[in-house]
Amino acid sequence: MNTSDRQLIILSKNPEAGMVKTRLAKSIGEENALEIYEILRQHTARVAEKVDAKRVVFFSRFIPSSDLFLNDNFSARLQDGNDLGERMLQAIKSGFESGFHQVVLIGTDCYELIPAILDDAFSRLERADAVIGPAKDGGFYLIGMKRVIPELFVDRQWSTHDVLLDTLAILKQLDTTYELLVELSDIDTFDDLKKSPLWTSKP
Repeated sequence: MNTSDRQLIILSKNPEAGMVKTRLAKSIGEENALEIYEILRQHTARVAEKVDAKRVVFFSRFIPSSDLFLNDNFSARLQDGNDLGERMLQAIKSGFESGFHQVVLIGTDCYELIPAILDDAFSRLERADAVIGPAKDGGFYLIGMKRVIPELFVDRQWSTHDVLLDTLAILKQLDTTYELLVELSDIDTFDDLKKSPLWTSKP
């Protein structure tokens, strides 16, 4: 399948102090949390640029006049929806409405993400209807599909330890074939940060 059939969606919050990494900010402060978030976004952009797909970033509040994602490698759109599930669903729907046959969505929280994992996600969609990247906190860092599956996104509880299990249960209930990628860690809390390569101990 060629690049024109594949879309990679990145959901990004607008990088503003006090608006991003709020759980992390409780431990390290809003400005430090913003700095970590920008590092995560830079990493996500570098990884995404190496993937054989059309790339689009969906900003949370507004499309800024300048941003690290605003270059020839990405198109930019605005997220639409009242909760995370609606925002993911609307972004994925827009991909299929634009004519893509495989749509993969990621966030900007995973410092362990590498291009090979994203390539693997698209490859697995050659033989399965959906692909999930499990996160160690019980959620997922990636979700991809060959058609819109609204049930995965509506009337869901997010930011719980059961998000992944509930997602897999829905896929099984719908008799939808899926494959799982390698498990990775998101950085949402101070404990997450301390376990990541981003953390360097100070004397």
